[in-house]
Amino acid sequence: MKPRPPLPGGPYLVVGLARSGASAALALRARGEEVIGCDAGAPEEERLRQAAGRLSQAGVEVHLDASGDVLAARARTLIKSPGVSGNAPAIQAARERGLAVLGELELAWRLLPNEFIAVTGTNGKTTTTEWIGHIHREAGAPVAVAGNVGTAASSLVGSLDPGHTVVCEASSFQLEDTEDFSPEAAVLLNLAPDHLDRHASYEQYVAAKLKVFSNQDRDDVAVVPVDLGIEELPGSARRVPFGAELASELEPLLALDEISLPGEHNRQNAMAAAAVCLARGLDLEAVAAGLRTFKGVAHRLELVAVRDGVSYVNDSKATNVASTVVGLRAYGDGIHLIAGGRGKLQDFAPLAPLVAERCRAVYLIGEAAGELADALKDTAVPLHVMHELEEALSGARAAAQAGEVVLFSPACASYDQYPDFEARGEHFRSLVEGA
Repeated sequence: MKPRPPLPGGPYLVVGLARSGASAALALRARGEEVIGCDAGAPEEERLRQAAGRLSQAGVEVHLDASGDVLAARARTLIKSPGVSGNAPAIQAARERGLAVLGELELAWRLLPNEFIAVTGTNGKTTTTEWIGHIHREAGAPVAVAGNVGTAASSLVGSLDPGHTVVCEASSFQLEDTEDFSPEAAVLLNLAPDHLDRHASYEQYVAAKLKVFSNQDRDDVAVVPVDLGIEELPGSARRVPFGAELASELEPLLALDEISLPGEHNRQNAMAAAAVCLARGLDLEAVAAGLRTFKGVAHRLELVAVRDGVSYVNDSKATNVASTVVGLRAYGDGIHLIAGGRGKLQDFAPLAPLVAERCRAVYLIGEAAGELADALKDTAVPLHVMHELEEALSGARAAAQAGEVVLFSPACASYDQYPDFEARGEHFRSLVEGA
C-alpha cells in the first residue's frame, strides 16, 4: 500500500449528510474525533431524519436546514460531500478561514490501508465497477466495491481487511475534491458533456475526470480508450489502452457473443474491465469467466418485467443524454420512452434522431419536460407531457403492444422529484410490479 498523507486535525465539519457525508462523519467519530454535521435540507425529509438519528446516536452534533457557513468557525477541517457545490456557503466560509477542505473519497483513501482501482467516465461507471468486482470474486481475489454504486468508500473504514482491493466508482464531483488520491489502477471509460450545471465548462468537467491519474506513479496503471484523443495524461502511470481497434492485435480472450451483457456499450465496458484486471495480474481464465457470468446492475437497462408481451426496462441510471442514447440503441423500434427530470444544461438535440427512428411515443416528466418536448418536436413522434412518473407509465402501458418496450431512461438528474436515481428507479420498478 502507498503511504497516505495524515488527516488534517479536527474538529471536523461534514457538509452534506446524504450517504457519503453520513459515512464520513461516522468514520471520523469511530476514530474518536469531534464531528459536526450539517445539511441544508429540511428536517422533515425522511432520509435526513434517519441520517440525523444515526449520527446523533454516534455522537455527531447534527444541524439540519443549515448551510454551515457559521459552523465553519468551530472547525479546523471541512469534509465535503460530493453533492455539495464548491460555491456552497460553508465551503466558501471554510476557504476564507484557511480551513483544510477534503472530499469524502480523499478522506476514505487516506483512512483505508488498501490498494484502489478507481473507475470514472461519463457513462458505464457503475456497470464496469461492479464487473471488475465480479471478476475479482471469480478469481478468488478479496475485493470490496464502493463509491457511487451504493456503498460509500468511507463506510469501509475500520471494517476491511488490508488484503482487499477496493474497486471504487469515482464521479467528477468526487474527483474534483481530491488532493493526493492515488489509486494503483485508474480506468477512464469515455468522455461526453455532462454535469455542465455544476462544472463551469466541458473543459473543467474533463479536467475533473483526469484528476484520477494526477498522482499516479510508474508502478500504477492508467486504463483508457484507444481513441481517447488525449495524448498526455496527468501523472506517470503505465498507459493501458482498450477498444475494438486493438482486437486484431491481441489474442482473443473470448468471443464477443460470450459477453454476458448485450450492446456495444457493454462490449466497451467489458474490454475496460478485462484490461485493468489483466494488467493487475488476475488469472486470464478467471477474467474470461467473469465476462461470461456477470448479471449487470440495478437501474441500468434492467428488465423489470414482461407483461402481455411488453418489456418494461428500468434505466433510471441514465442521468444524461449520452446514457439515454445508449439505452435507445440497445433496442430496435417499438420503444415507448419515458424521459425527463432535472436538466443539467445539456443539449437534448442528440436524442432526436434515435427517437424518430425507434420510438412509438415519448412521455415526458419533471422540470425538463418542456425543454425535452422542444428538442423532440420535429421528430413526428407523439409527445406527451405528463409531469409525474405514474401518469407517464400509465400512458405508455395503455399504448404499448406485444413485442414493444417501455423504456424509462430519463436523460436527466432525479433531484426535482426524487432524492437520487436509485429512488426514482425503485419507484418505476414498484409501479411496474404493482400493475
